[in-house]
Amino acid sequence: MTSDSELPETPPVTEAGIEQTTEKPGKRNAFTELMTSKDKKSKQTEPQKPKKHMFNPSRNALGLYIERPESYPASVVVYYNDDFVAIHDLYPKSSLHLLLLPRDANKFYQHPFDAFEDIEFLHKVQEEVKKLRTLAAQELRRRYGKYSLQEKARREAMEQDPPPDELPPGRDWEKEIMTGIHAHPSMNHLHIHVMSVDRHSDRLKHRKHYNSFSTPFFIDIKDFPLAADDVRRHPTREGYLNRDFLCWRCSRNFGNKFQQLKQHLEEEYEEWKKL
Repeated sequence: MTSDSELPETPPVTEAGIEQTTEKPGKRNAFTELMTSKDKKSKQTEPQKPKKHMFNPSRNALGLYIERPESYPASVVVYYNDDFVAIHDLYPKSSLHLLLLPRDANKFYQHPFDAFEDIEFLHKVQEEVKKLRTLAAQELRRRYGKYSLQEKARREAMEQDPPPDELPPGRDWEKEIMTGIHAHPSMNHLHIHVMSVDRHSDRLKHRKHYNSFSTPFFIDIKDFPLAADDVRRHPTREGYLNRDFLCWRCSRNFGNKFQQLKQHLEEEYEEWKKL
């Protein structure tokens, strides 16, 4: 989708948005490329009637993006097509946190455990997740490649004049992306998280925020369909959200000391960028 351009020095212009940067002529940021090239109109769907317990305005907020994605700026909606909308999470729990929203009106009020029993639908979602994961990985390279030791040979090759026909592979940024769903989603509309692994965000404020992404409460999209006896179907019984805080990177146990964990996450974030 995008060519290998020099890593920009421009800092972010929005908290959750992808940075808008100036690149060499003919070379464009992956997210900018998508937003300027989209030409499909918003798909008009008649959503299925939600259950009574779902009439909570805050829990239904994702429906606005599904219905009218074209009304939002590129700092909010990454891209959309007839079947999906990709957005920035309004309350990111990592330095890059995107959501993929299926637009199928027969599915988007279903719990993911139920929706992903439809194998054809599941495969469509998994393929779209791969697409968004690749874009997210490209964005991580753009943001953090200049700090990464694994990117050193690639950066030096790109600085050559002329650059070589084939660049060193550099760091595998797709390994730094996690994709999946929550066993008990906090929003009514079906959504899949596509996010960096760093858990670096001022929006990460308490136990549920951290453990919902750092225990089996978070289920990788590749693990679906789940077996009928998969224990992850019973997150409350398993007590995932009440577990001790374990560092996502080094597995150090912080017990219930959230502030100590947060300080440690800052240190891990700086080291992670340098890998």
